[in-house]
Amino acid sequence: MKRILFSLLAFVVTLGSEAAEPFVVFQSSADVLSLQGASVSFDSREHSCVQRAVANLQKDFEKVTQKQLPVSESARILVGTVGVNKQIDQWVKKGELRDLKGKTEKYIIKTIGDQIVIAGSDKRGTVFGIYELTKQMGVSPWYYWADVPIEQHETLYIKKGEYTDGEPSVRYRGLFLNDEAPCLTTWVKNTFGTNYGDHRFYEQVFELILRLKGNFLWPAMWGWAFYADDPENLKVADEMGVIIGTSHHEPMARNHQEYARNRNKWGAWNYETNKENLDRFFREGIERMKGTDDIVTIGMRGDGDEAMSETADTKLMEKIIDNQRRIIKEVTSKPAEKTTQVWALYKEVQDYYDAGLRVPDDVMILISDDNWGDIRRVPTQAERARKGGWGIYYHVDYVGAPRNTKWLNVTQSQQMFEQLSLAYDFGIQRMWILNVGDLKPMEYPIQLFMDMAWNPKDYTVQTVTDHTRRFFQSVLSGAVAEEAASIYNRNCQYMARVTPEMLDARTYNIQTGEWRQVTDDYQRLELRALRLYDQIPAEARDFYRQLVLFPVQAMANLYDMYYAQAMNQYLAASKNPDANLWADKVKDCFRRDSLLCAAYNTDIAGGKWNGMMIQKHIGYRSWNDNFRADMLPRTTMRVLREAILSKPRMAMWQWRQSTITVLRRLKELSGRSTPITVVPVVPLP
Repeated sequence: MKRILFSLLAFVVTLGSEAAEPFVVFQSSADVLSLQGASVSFDSREHSCVQRAVANLQKDFEKVTQKQLPVSESARILVGTVGVNKQIDQWVKKGELRDLKGKTEKYIIKTIGDQIVIAGSDKRGTVFGIYELTKQMGVSPWYYWADVPIEQHETLYIKKGEYTDGEPSVRYRGLFLNDEAPCLTTWVKNTFGTNYGDHRFYEQVFELILRLKGNFLWPAMWGWAFYADDPENLKVADEMGVIIGTSHHEPMARNHQEYARNRNKWGAWNYETNKENLDRFFREGIERMKGTDDIVTIGMRGDGDEAMSETADTKLMEKIIDNQRRIIKEVTSKPAEKTTQVWALYKEVQDYYDAGLRVPDDVMILISDDNWGDIRRVPTQAERARKGGWGIYYHVDYVGAPRNTKWLNVTQSQQMFEQLSLAYDFGIQRMWILNVGDLKPMEYPIQLFMDMAWNPKDYTVQTVTDHTRRFFQSVLSGAVAEEAASIYNRNCQYMARVTPEMLDARTYNIQTGEWRQVTDDYQRLELRALRLYDQIPAEARDFYRQLVLFPVQAMANLYDMYYAQAMNQYLAASKNPDANLWADKVKDCFRRDSLLCAAYNTDIAGGKWNGMMIQKHIGYRSWNDNFRADMLPRTTMRVLREAILSKPRMAMWQWRQSTITVLRRLKELSGRSTPITVVPVVPLP
């Protein structure tokens, strides 16, 4: 019965109205067209991104049906773009495909006669239509990045009719890979064998973005140089139809590492003293990206994500921007406004704007959140009239004061929804970009962000949890999906209280029982996650462990550890020998943390994500992780162990520390007598 339910519901893959209405079914009826023995056709003049998407459609079709989907001139599935495919243009002219011409990134999927037509208003519209079909066939956008299983069906059918989800509400929708060391860099090394992200890695990232109906990327830049490391990177991005930009402190399509690796060649990162060399550096960037859809970041910050000066020197910034736009005009042989540009008001750069500096009207202005999920400002009614429009740079990963936030997702869906809705309602609608760190484990925030960028009005603050539920319904069945979504949402609530990097023995009050209460909350949540694990189909367990079980267990254990440290310090202050017992508990939890992370790296999906969970998170003394490895929290030992061993309570403590006792404790907290299944590869202390 469990497998039947999974089979029936695993393909409820639409996440509300941000996707087209369901049109793929798996049983024949009078109002469907069969894809049995189907083939696909497209015009050879289609952009390479469309042809690549067709190739992925063929692969996905074979994964689902175990049958090939060949290319032929007379095909059941016709793919085409307005202005490229003559048949599509004829249908548009006749009104068969209405409201498509002149639209942006819109697709229509329609049955015309005995054909299934996937028509796009432009190249990305066609691509999005193709990936809508594959998603409804049962291939999740997260099949690679979150190991969502693909259920097989002998035959697919398309319901007769017309389907679309309109145009995107936000023009540029993308991700920023950031803070990529040590996790992403290590995983890439283990997976692709390179010390940088090459085109094979970025091809996977680009495909995810497109399957999520995004179109934009700021590539990783801590130690990598997207343009310089692998010349194929930019080529593949252009071939796949993904727009590339550079981050808030990387002007003129140049990666910071291109400068940092060659400081002797380029001189000081100081426009006042080194204008000639920096102009040459900027010019080379524009020459390289000329002819692409890429977006140029303008302005300037200090060397390596720092302020350029102690105060906002608006005259200098005006000079920099004027010269950058002159270079853009000279290199492209077009007015500067013909090249899309963005000025990012991140951190101290907003001071320049607040001090009165204004950029030309065609330049997009990118506002940021405060690194903790709250937007710093919104444009006034007068400011919203700018031709260049406004964008938002939002964080679910952050490196900076008061502490880094890199290990796990700590963003509550409700907060993200509220702030992005606020941004959209106040006219921030041209670009949305999300800092996702290593990409994993930020899978669900990415999904929510991209769906909201397409249509932020699909949900309200009261119903945003429906999005979470439907996300899990795209992988799991009814009650199991409901519980998984509930656990996920509750975990985000608990983590939003305090990030793991900021959690320590002083966070909660030990004397009032507050520490015990929050620790018990997490143990109850872990019990729920473990119970549900036993109901997850085997093929979906890797997905569940990554998005639900691991973060819950990791945080529950961290709370146990710091609670034990707090108890050790509290009892040691009164010279109570039981302090030693809690010191042992700290060590046990510290060890379990390493085992949980090791299981993520080496066991989930057969070790596919080796390196993704090596982020330091225990031992912070200042804002950053400038320490070699996770550090065992300090404990106080005031009494010799032999003195404690003579106490009857020591025997009780040792018994309580066993796995059986931990399970009994969890059962006691839950108030239930339901049997508990231990996950063998995720050992409990």
